[in-house]
Amino acid sequence: MAEQIIVAGWMDYEPADRDTMLGHLVEVGRRTREEEPGCLDYAMTADPSDERRIRVYERWVSQQALDAHLTTAHIKDFRAAVAGLTRLGVSLETFGVTAARAMR
Repeated sequence: MAEQIIVAGWMDYEPADRDTMLGHLVEVGRRTREEEPGCLDYAMTADPSDERRIRVYERWVSQQALDAHLTTAHIKDFRAAVAGLTRLGVSLETFGVTAARAMR
């Protein structure tokens, strides 16, 4: 297995902005999964116990695929669309995965 990349963590937004951000994330996630063959999974979800938090999980075939994702037109459009939203905090990390096994 070549090294896959996982991006995981959270982003906090003003409660009034979180649902707007999630709406934009639904669209960017759809386009990412449909248009980028290097994307294995892309999910941003509301944390049910924190009205500010969005949980982030992405899985990529390689660092190159993630780097290419960050330069796409739909990411540029997404960033422009959410520029006015108030982000309160963020904690995102990337992990290199060289082995995986099914969980039983």
